[in-house]
Amino acid sequence: MHLKLYRLLSTLAGPLIDLYLRYRKKIGKEDPKRFNERLGHASFPRPSGSLVWVHAASIGEVISVLPMIQKIVKKYSDINVLITTGTVTSAKMLENKMPERTFHQYVPIDRLITVNRFLDHWKPDVALWTESELWPNMIIETNRRGCTMIQVNARISVNSFEKWARYSAMAENILSCFSLSLAQSEEDRERLERLGAKNAKYIGNLKYDAPALPADPAETGKLLNMIGERHLWVATSTHSGEEEVILEVHKSLKERHSDLLTIIAPRHPERGEDIAKMLREFNMRVSLRSNGDSINDDTDFYIADTIGELGIFYRLSGIAFIGGSLIEHGGQNPLEAARLECALITGPYTDNFTKVYNDLEKEKAVIRIRNQESLVEKLDELLSNHELQEEYANTSLDFIENKVGVIDAYIENLSPHLKPLSKINSNENS
Repeated sequence: MHLKLYRLLSTLAGPLIDLYLRYRKKIGKEDPKRFNERLGHASFPRPSGSLVWVHAASIGEVISVLPMIQKIVKKYSDINVLITTGTVTSAKMLENKMPERTFHQYVPIDRLITVNRFLDHWKPDVALWTESELWPNMIIETNRRGCTMIQVNARISVNSFEKWARYSAMAENILSCFSLSLAQSEEDRERLERLGAKNAKYIGNLKYDAPALPADPAETGKLLNMIGERHLWVATSTHSGEEEVILEVHKSLKERHSDLLTIIAPRHPERGEDIAKMLREFNMRVSLRSNGDSINDDTDFYIADTIGELGIFYRLSGIAFIGGSLIEHGGQNPLEAARLECALITGPYTDNFTKVYNDLEKEKAVIRIRNQESLVEKLDELLSNHELQEEYANTSLDFIENKVGVIDAYIENLSPHLKPLSKINSNENS
């Protein structure tokens, strides 16, 4: 597809896009109170002074860049930061986590009219785009206005590279808008460069410096009292098609561990009710976190369908299967579980985090399973051998602790672009 054709189609398809957005609002995937933000309308005035715009797609990207944002606002005390995301869950997570002079808006849909409405209001001085987000209209229009554009923790999977390579001219037009592309792996840097990024560098993966996920001690204690001494494991960031496999795994393990509790934390919490319904059709006893259900002695599954509580369940379990890897989705981030000393298990599909998983495997800090049968086998092994579980958990924690320090390298590379925005001297000791 050529860029001109994309821009034309995104304009002509305006009515269909609007219908799609309104359908998403109806099913709870858009925020009804802030729906106009998706159409480019701002919810409040632009603050005076310099503005750095950080775009992060969803929760995973936000967790990665929040520590970097905290460093920026501390180092440059007169710079404001606008964070945009595209999901309701990420907005809810950000409500109480943003540092001072930082605020959130939903990213507008990638139509010229909405993009220009957004840019007319916010007038960003520097734009930092995270990971794999490449919206053509947004990037082209932002660049045309003279805003410095930088990719941070940029990644492009093998599948995405192959798709973009079919439209190489369009990819080059988009990527050449970035004056700097900081890739999260050497492989990502090479792929970005081949597609047209003009200044791609690899200085590390921001995910290694993300802080441990928080957990409310009171809530953790309540759940711990309910669980008692039961054997348990947690399957996190699961996607449609994986819960059915997890059900069969639970049934097999139950024959060997009669007190087994399986916790499922779906990637999209709004799927909690549907997952529970499916499990109950197979006579499973299910409790939902969102309903305030208790964990009883006969509870088979606990569905952790809330936002911002994953840290609780990693602390409770110690064994974490990372979802998105049993289906051809490409896997999810394992480092949050590693930082909380979990024995890590992944499926065969991890293209989204190839470098991370390859490094984990080299250090024997993750167990890669092939299918349902091997997942049963490895879980049984870990549930039966606490010392082995702890060995894997300690190895995963050691792995991540040896990788810290990436944020400072990012700030050093961003400083030439941020320092000119500050009218007062930066805090060099920050």
